[in-house]
Amino acid sequence: MKPLDRTDRKILRLLQANGRLTITELAERVGLSTTPCSERVKRLERDGVIEGYYARINPRAVDCSQLVFVELRLSAKSADIFDAFRREVMKLPNVVECHLVSGAFDYLVKARIPDMSQYRKLLGDILLNLPGAAESRSYVVMEEVKETLALPLAE
Repeated sequence: MKPLDRTDRKILRLLQANGRLTITELAERVGLSTTPCSERVKRLERDGVIEGYYARINPRAVDCSQLVFVELRLSAKSADIFDAFRREVMKLPNVVECHLVSGAFDYLVKARIPDMSQYRKLLGDILLNLPGAAESRSYVVMEEVKETLALPLAE
């Protein structure tokens, strides 16, 4: 992977803010002509720096307004249990993130659900039935202060 220069970082900052910019608009803002800008974007995609583009959807508009974080501890730790857990959690549509973490718990799960009435189903019927799940601790979000996928990029 080629090191990122100042222009690459500027392209990335602009695309993080608005992934729908046309190459012409992007080139103009970066100070390049269209062809070199397009080639840079293609290289960033090919090298895996840009992993994809998506539409950010308002959770309330699609009945997923309740945000919950759940810490899960597994009953045992082995490659097989981690693999089985990973396979099963990937199938859960309400789980939007899942991270293997260090500390008292093994996984941190971020889930979106319609409302608190669905919380019991999420926790009791789904998460605690995952392979190896033994204990959980939940955090129901009362206010979303900041949420972004934008990464800080130096000049």
